[in-house]
Amino acid sequence: MSTIQATEESPEVEIPKLSVVVEFTGGLEMLFSDRRRHPLTIPVTNKEGNPFTIADLIEHLCIHTMKDTRKELFVLQDHLRPGILVLINDADWELEGEEAYEIKGGDNILFVSTLHGG
Repeated sequence: MSTIQATEESPEVEIPKLSVVVEFTGGLEMLFSDRRRHPLTIPVTNKEGNPFTIADLIEHLCIHTMKDTRKELFVLQDHLRPGILVLINDADWELEGEEAYEIKGGDNILFVSTLHGG
């Protein structure tokens, strides 16, 4: 876990962060700057102060990482689109609690589109 200090204009506040790796395959990488692997630093907690989950990560990816405007190819009604498999540290996210999984530093999260031969 790392921290980020505030700038000179704002008071000294340390914001806890987690380092994770997010990967995309099966055609999803085209939505994310044609890059398969994205090392990210994300907050330890979400806006409500709860642990940062996969659901929070999906929202974060759409806002901060996705450069393509076709968000609907990744999410529908604020949930991951059907046909996208998620592996958390090489385990199916269904075994880890799906969107409720609380992300830990060092996690590797892989999104695989089965619609493109994933």
